[in-house]
Amino acid sequence: MPDAEFRPFETMLDQEAALAVLRETVAGGDDGELFLERRRSEVLQLDDGRIRNASYDATEGFGLRAVRGEVAGFAHSTEITEAALRRAAATARLAVGDGGGSMAPGPRPTNTRLYADLDPIAQQEFPVKVDTLREIDAFARDLDPRVVQVSAVIAASCQEVEILRPEGTLVRDVRPMTRVNVSVSVEANGQRQTGTAGGGGRLGLDGLIDPVDWQAKTREALRIALVNLEAVPAPAGIMDVTLGAGWPGVMLHEAVGHGLEGDFNRKGSSAFSGLVGQQVAARGVTVLDDGTIPDRRGSITIDDEGTPSGRNVLIEDGVLVGYMQDRQNARLMGVDPTGNGRRESHAHAPMPRMTNTYMMGGDATPEEVIGGMTDGIHAVGFGGGQVDITSGKFVFSCTEAYLVKNGRRVAPVKGATLIGDGPTAMKNIRALGNDMALDPGIGNCGKAGQWVPVGVGQPTVLIGGLTVGGSAT
Repeated sequence: MPDAEFRPFETMLDQEAALAVLRETVAGGDDGELFLERRRSEVLQLDDGRIRNASYDATEGFGLRAVRGEVAGFAHSTEITEAALRRAAATARLAVGDGGGSMAPGPRPTNTRLYADLDPIAQQEFPVKVDTLREIDAFARDLDPRVVQVSAVIAASCQEVEILRPEGTLVRDVRPMTRVNVSVSVEANGQRQTGTAGGGGRLGLDGLIDPVDWQAKTREALRIALVNLEAVPAPAGIMDVTLGAGWPGVMLHEAVGHGLEGDFNRKGSSAFSGLVGQQVAARGVTVLDDGTIPDRRGSITIDDEGTPSGRNVLIEDGVLVGYMQDRQNARLMGVDPTGNGRRESHAHAPMPRMTNTYMMGGDATPEEVIGGMTDGIHAVGFGGGQVDITSGKFVFSCTEAYLVKNGRRVAPVKGATLIGDGPTAMKNIRALGNDMALDPGIGNCGKAGQWVPVGVGQPTVLIGGLTVGGSAT
């Protein structure tokens, strides 16, 4: 990045004084940084015709870290002063002990900008946002008389970060984020079903509150609700499953992506530990984690250690070629950082995390992929899921799915869950569609109590032999 002017978030903290304290803190260690953050966020929620929540939050603070070997000392404060910094240094310094470390080289610089320096909260007046939510409610109810409830959310935030490194480098990133979600409930014949649609990214609110955009989201939410209103109980058993393009990549994220994060592999607790260079998926399967896609929800110009984000190939033609790394795990594993050191806020230490994780497409059309099934399930939408990193075992619930007979979708089903394990599922991929798509910008990822925004994606995928939980036919 170009040289950034030190902007101490309207405090009296001086850059030279901060650098001196940082160097004292990490002396004799292997790494460390001072991470400063200012964040503003606004959320407006309409529920059943009324504004139920309108919140605004503003926070700022710093996190100071010193690293030696496998140990990291970390302290944080919402008081950005030299006195607070020196108090934090006394705690972080404990990780260095008697010293003996060798300071790792700093991150390489970059001039790349993946999103605009803007505050999306300030782009639109508050009354405009409120009026938009009310218009969404009225529009949804006018679409179909079976609509009984509408919920809508407009969320915007701006995170400003500055990272001061021991070598004296200062990098800065302004990270906008916006999202609009719509949920529609319908009722008929004593049944009630709900559909949800939404999206956003690291961009302004203007496009999201354009009627063309939110009307499309509202129609999609209604479509999903109506599909589920007609759904029959899902069958149960071991069968072939096709996953739709885009958001269903959340299963790849959970069942495989977490297992490819560096810390789990350094500690040997991942199902993919020690398998670099080995076949871990079917031929033709290529998986990437790419934080460099402009304006995407999971993208970051630099990670939270100051390393530029990267387009990292994890699995290539079925062969595991690398893991996602922060600086500490990369150094301990003898590889380069990949720009995946992320943290929820200044009050959290960084760790290896995903950005936008997706599977590349193949040559088949989606119709050909589904046509390769005799009996099975075509899963288009996913809700909650659980994954065990060590074994790779997963359970996912479907929010939109269809029964497939002789290569054709014959009926929507409800209550379907997909059960399996990531390593086996990856090896049982039988076909890849040519329709690779990223999700609309709705993903959040939790790990060790920290949440960060992420993206997922994939083409239509045929997986053989997954267990489907439902109602046995």
